[in-house]
Amino acid sequence: MNVLYVNHTAVISGGERSLLELLAGLPDGVHAAAAIPHGELERALAELAVPSSAITGTAGSLRLHPLHTPRALAELSAAAWQLRRAARRHRAEVVHANSIRAGIILALARLRGVARVVHVRDCLPPSPMTRASTRLVAASADVVVANSQYTADWLHASAPGASVRVVHNGVDLARFDPGRIDRQAARAALGAAGESALLLGVVAQLSPWKRQATAIEALGLLRSEGVNAHLLLIGSPKFRDRATRFGNEAYVQGLRELVGALRLEDRVSWLGEREDVPELIGALDVLLAPSLQEPFGRTLIEAMALGVPVIATDVGGPPEIVRDGREGLLVPPARASAWAAAIGTLARDPQLRAHMGAAGRRRVEESFTLARHAAAMLDVYEHALAAAARRR
Repeated sequence: MNVLYVNHTAVISGGERSLLELLAGLPDGVHAAAAIPHGELERALAELAVPSSAITGTAGSLRLHPLHTPRALAELSAAAWQLRRAARRHRAEVVHANSIRAGIILALARLRGVARVVHVRDCLPPSPMTRASTRLVAASADVVVANSQYTADWLHASAPGASVRVVHNGVDLARFDPGRIDRQAARAALGAAGESALLLGVVAQLSPWKRQATAIEALGLLRSEGVNAHLLLIGSPKFRDRATRFGNEAYVQGLRELVGALRLEDRVSWLGEREDVPELIGALDVLLAPSLQEPFGRTLIEAMALGVPVIATDVGGPPEIVRDGREGLLVPPARASAWAAAIGTLARDPQLRAHMGAAGRRRVEESFTLARHAAAMLDVYEHALAAAARRR
């Protein structure tokens, strides 16, 4: 089976990491290629020996703008023309678009004789542009894959009648294996931060919807109560183009000002983009995912695989991953006092943290392996091929 993967950006974020892990876990019978912009993702695919064809990238958001929207439409149209050539070059039988924007490119390409799969990993704010884009993608796809039931419900509301299948992400159990990480050494490598009684971390791009501000505010409340805690912010502001939905650079500046106002400069570490994420998560006592809403939450399954308890937003995919009180705690977003209370519960009870961490590893081994994810995607491809055959 020849599968061509399409991505609208070369920047590696959560969706691109999930794609790379899927490609690494595909069986020998699947011959993968990619249509992607030049850049970081292209280099990562080359390391996996996945051939690629270049297409025009786009950073445009799905909201109307007098300057950005025409540019985005031109980029999407150019990418669609390039995708047609790539599909012929790689003799694609299945084309798998890795995002809504990639799905728009696929729809505009109007490919004939191939099965069309669109992977939706985000739930976008309601707007006429969002509804039109979602309906275009759903109408042109043989199968739409949602990364959670929460995302599937959003899709059904945005595009009634879409053929949607839920496929949860998987995690590399070998890479995120607590047995291969020296926790004491990982904490020692963090210097003064690693000496804290309670080490917290948020692993996410620095963006308003990821709500690192809630973690900082909760830390301030904990410090006022005398809790010896330290927060690691792991990630960077991505998608800095003016056409993107969020002002990520301004948000980071606001975070730094918040840290200063709360006098937490010595209690917050800005680690940026890191390659040693398993070691950093393995050093934590608790991983935090305080997003306003989280379509899935891949950092949760990474932390759970490492035996680290989690506290996550209760809006979105996390309730499908974390059973409240078993592998971690679920808390409403943007309520710093509730987050501080949840962190305090785990801070006072090391045994509870250990119990939740062990339960998390078991949960991932049962439900969120790469093998399970790859098998589910292969089933999607077969379903899409059958749908495409009926279409012909």
